[in-house]
Order: sequence, then structure tokens, then C-alpha cells
Amino acid sequence: MIRLAAAVTSVVPTEATQQALGYPSLFLLVLIGALVPVVPTGALVSSAAVVAVHQTAPFSLALVFVTASLAAFLGDAALYWLGRRGLKSKNGSRWLEAIRSRAPRDRLEQAQGKLADHGVAVLVLSRLVPAGRIPVMLACLLAEWPLRRFSRGNLPACLAWALTYQLIGILGGSLFPEPWEGVLAAILLTVAVGAAPSLWRRARRAVSPAERPN
Repeated sequence: MIRLAAAVTSVVPTEATQQALGYPSLFLLVLIGALVPVVPTGALVSSAAVVAVHQTAPFSLALVFVTASLAAFLGDAALYWLGRRGLKSKNGSRWLEAIRSRAPRDRLEQAQGKLADHGVAVLVLSRLVPAGRIPVMLACLLAEWPLRRFSRGNLPACLAWALTYQLIGILGGSLFPEPWEGVLAAILLTVAVGAAPSLWRRARRAVSPAERPN
């Protein structure tokens, strides 16, 4: 039994090793997720926060927050810059087409209206609403916002986004004694939050025809 415990302990990475590998991995994955919106970056931040809750090193949660928000900000800035290049190019770009393909016409029109009414404040909400970031980004591109103006609004948006998903992770890490249990709870919660708006829209579309008069 003692040998088995020693073997397991030797396999599990030390806290210093987890931090040395974890923060660069988190930064890279969130950065890629901002450029290619298929990586569940919110779940990554929540999972990293769960692990940080169970670590003894000081400032672990602060490092998760800084890493996630910085990676999200730089990824958004890079994607916006690539989108602007696509608008100026005669042939466009695959990045601009990728942004367009993920912004349905109705969501784009809604984002353009809110952007015209509320300006930079819409960027903060777009980061917090699932699937809201890309339509608002495309609306900013079509409105010909310079990168500097977009970045001024996107910075608090990324900070609010990182804080929100980190709080989800802190909640999951505080409720369960084992880190893997908190990670699982955080992932399930972020998936539920992300799926809720889509399910709500489908339910509204299903109910609307029944409410129409014959």
C-alpha cells in the first residue's frame, strides 16, 4: 500500500509543474478560441479557476484572471485586425468569411441596432452573452470602427468575461472537495449557460406559429 501511494504521488505533477504548464496552456487555448470560435474558452477558464482554488500558491486565481483576460483581448484584437484587412481587400479573406458565417443575418441586424444605440457598451454585453461576440464584432467591422476604438470597448468586455467564468469555477471548486468534481461541475454549468439562449430561441420559434391567428 505504501509503495502504491508513493507511485501515485510520483505520477501526479507537483503544484509548481501544474502552474508552469497550466498558465501557458490556458493562454494559448483561449487565444486560439478567440481566433477560431470553436474552443469552449469559458469552460477552460472555469476549469483553471477550480484548479487554482485547490492550490496553495498565492495569487493563483489572480494569475488565471490575468492570463485569460489578456489572451481573450489579444485574440479578439487579432481577429478584428484580420477582419479589417478582409474588408479592405477586393477578394476579402477567409477570416472575414469565417466571421460572417458565424453571424446570422437576424443576429447581425440586432447587433447593428444595439451598436448604433449604445456604442461601446454593447461590446461588454456581447462577451457575456453566449454566441454574442461575433455578431457584434462584425457590426463593428461594418461600421468601420478603427482597431483602437474597438480595443477600448473590448478591454472591459474581456475583463468582465474572464471574471464571470472564473467566478463559476470558484463556485465549483468551493462546493466540491476534489478538483475533478469541481471541474466537471464548472464544465456542465458553462455548457448549460451556453446552450440556454439557443434553446430559448428554439422554444420561441416553436411557440410562435401556434400563437398566430388562422
